[in-house]
Amino acid sequence: MTDQRSRESVAGHTAPSGGVTLLPVGHVRGGRKDPVDDGWDAEVATIELDPQFGDEALIGLEEFTHLEVVYLFHLVDPAEVVTTARHPRERTDWPRVGIFAQRGRVRPNRLGVSVCRIESVAGQSVTVRGLDAVDGTPVMDLKPVVLEFLPRGEVAQPAWMTELMSAYW
Repeated sequence: MTDQRSRESVAGHTAPSGGVTLLPVGHVRGGRKDPVDDGWDAEVATIELDPQFGDEALIGLEEFTHLEVVYLFHLVDPAEVVTTARHPRERTDWPRVGIFAQRGRVRPNRLGVSVCRIESVAGQSVTVRGLDAVDGTPVMDLKPVVLEFLPRGEVAQPAWMTELMSAYW
């Protein structure tokens, strides 16, 4: 396959409706079967690239400690997607906030982003710890965590989010 054809087959395209269609670059194998919140740091899973990516796609990744994974919440029924405000985890003691002020899975486009520790890299697979995605999850993109892309300056969040995340990892 030529480089141009390879890029076209994975880059997605503009759909007739004007939207964008993306194709997974791989899938999560192993780890949790069910998307139960909390305790994700104990999970070890492998991301297997689609066979169209040769053995060179992951070269050099082993030199990084962490990986940012963009994935599709494929188990969320599109009819469950929320575009307005809601109480995170349906906890009415936490404030009602807009869908873009939280990281819940019932979001538009059903995309998740997670930073996890790289355990090993071999061929077309990368094994990670702390990926909050389940077995079979389509992976849309992988990016090494780069210090210079981390937040600059102070990072702040509301108290309810700190409470929500207290057992997540």
